[in-house]
Amino acid sequence: MQVVVRDNNVEQAMRALKKKLQREGVFREMKLRRAFEKPSEKKAREKAEAVRRGRKLLRKRLDRDGY
Repeated sequence: MQVVVRDNNVEQAMRALKKKLQREGVFREMKLRRAFEKPSEKKAREKAEAVRRGRKLLRKRLDRDGY
């Protein structure tokens, strides 16, 4: 991953880097790896995330189609 620093504006480059890392899910991954997660907890979390994604997709689809 690369961020270009223009006109010695390091603050702007840092903001761009943070945004890219956030979009890639790096911060979430670091938080998850900070402590051990039991397999049952991991399974429950992944299932909840899938449900959340499905509901979000359905909501977007309904908004787009106008129902």
